[in-house]
Amino acid sequence: MDNINDIVSKNIRAARQEKGLSLDELSRLSGISRSMLVQIEKGSGNPSLSTLWKIANGMKIPFSQLIAQRQLPYKIVRLSDIDPITEDEGRLKNYVLFPDDEDQRFSIYHIEAAPGYGWTSEAHVRETIEYITILRGELELELRTEKFLLKTGESIRFKGDVKHRYKNAGSETLVFHNILYNP
Repeated sequence: MDNINDIVSKNIRAARQEKGLSLDELSRLSGISRSMLVQIEKGSGNPSLSTLWKIANGMKIPFSQLIAQRQLPYKIVRLSDIDPITEDEGRLKNYVLFPDDEDQRFSIYHIEAAPGYGWTSEAHVRETIEYITILRGELELELRTEKFLLKTGESIRFKGDVKHRYKNAGSETLVFHNILYNP
């Protein structure tokens, strides 16, 4: 995590550039000297709370924009960094790759199941759609009265708002990705 001075320096520079302001213009609008602004943007200054408020007001942006960590346009997820949700002493491992937060309407899971292991999923929220892709193994999927056998490289899409059952129908660990779309 960046320290607060690094965060502030990046945010001030980004906001100033987005508004098309020079350092001289920002100095005039905020009442902070150009030399102090240069130091702050380099990350070598240690601006006071009052200085930051003057800069925010000068640019007509919320104060929180100066101290918030920027959201990157990407997110790298490493399976090795995730603690899985487990059942039955680890026979089922569910790694949440991308939860349905941050105003998303979907979540993505990496699921591993031991040979022969099966489990039931209660109906999800109304109109939820599930997308499953088998990465390794064989999945038996039961939806109401229908059963599907999916193998490595195969995918299925179905309405997840009904009770359904999963089972590793193969002799090796089943690995698949499951995307839940919530309209």
